[in-house]
Amino acid sequence: MSGGTEPDRAPRNGDEPEPPRPGSVRPTSRRLLVAIAVLGVAVGLTMVKAIEAGGGVAPTVSWLTLIAWAFLAALLFAAARNTHQRVQVRRERIEPSRAVFLLMIGKASAFVGALCTGVYAGFALSFLQAMGSSGPRNRVIMAGAAAVVSVLVVTAGLLLERACRVPEDPDKTP
Repeated sequence: MSGGTEPDRAPRNGDEPEPPRPGSVRPTSRRLLVAIAVLGVAVGLTMVKAIEAGGGVAPTVSWLTLIAWAFLAALLFAAARNTHQRVQVRRERIEPSRAVFLLMIGKASAFVGALCTGVYAGFALSFLQAMGSSGPRNRVIMAGAAAVVSVLVVTAGLLLERACRVPEDPDKTP
């Protein structure tokens, strides 16, 4: 007897929801992404305060960071569009290992993007009170821009995850 799930077994009572099918993955929870972003804000604020309390200078967000995040977002959007066209529109089969890889890339990008969105927003918020001078103003602008680009990474990751869904009627696929 194996220790796996028993698909023919009925739920104990009628109120219990049916567990997901073996091999299926639930969509990423938007609440979880928001919670991760809020945690990131706390990390960003705490990091800046701790560095400054220790006599150091808080890091700044560079243009290279913005370009790298934008490039990642563009790659994810392109992968999401390509996967959507192949799986959802043309109903082509793709190799299972490739589908799992794309799904995990989408999920990981959404999680990391949400965390970085929060951290960059925390950076921006920590310099907001001193916005009158040019140094903090530039830090707020760059960190805010990085937060926005990180949201694009989250969006692209979620779109890639969604593109990996198996079409509703798998019997009609070629």
